[in-house]
Amino acid sequence: MKLKELKTDKGTIYQCSCCGQVYDELPLTFGNDFPDYYFSIPHSEREARIEIKESLCVVDDKHFFHRGRLTLPIVDRGQDLVFNVWTSISEDNFIKRNNLWNSSERVNEDPYFGWLQTTIPTYGDTLNLKTIAIENEAGLIPTIKMIEDNHPLTVDQKNGITFDKALKIVDFILTSGHERTAEKDQ
Repeated sequence: MKLKELKTDKGTIYQCSCCGQVYDELPLTFGNDFPDYYFSIPHSEREARIEIKESLCVVDDKHFFHRGRLTLPIVDRGQDLVFNVWTSISEDNFIKRNNLWNSSERVNEDPYFGWLQTTIPTYGDTLNLKTIAIENEAGLIPTIKMIEDNHPLTVDQKNGITFDKALKIVDFILTSGHERTAEKDQ
């Protein structure tokens, strides 16, 4: 493990053994700026074919995506490991979400079905897993609930994970960025 947990007189800190970066708190929220489908569009065509705004994305006026929050409870810490993820959404539900974005009534909507469009590190192939999006109060992105039977991500969201497992996931996320940077430098 490259992320070290260190005890200090001010509490616990976390330090990357690769670069020395120190975190006063363990980062527990991660996210992607785009749905994975975005990267299937050639770079030279993205501006013409993709409309993206904050937590909404439309590709070719026929593929609709929205961002939501997928949480994994950390059972022995009372915290969550959070992934801001993208899922697909039908055109009708996309329009409905836009129309209700500022409405307090949106929390009464039935969940929206979608396919996960974000790779979640350490969980293998997570693209196109079944999800539902549950609306939150006005102005907040929806909660994403995994509904893919027997997938480890679904199981961990339902049952929670240990802090040790969360630390390993965070370590993988933080240090994999160093490996990509090192590859580019060569």
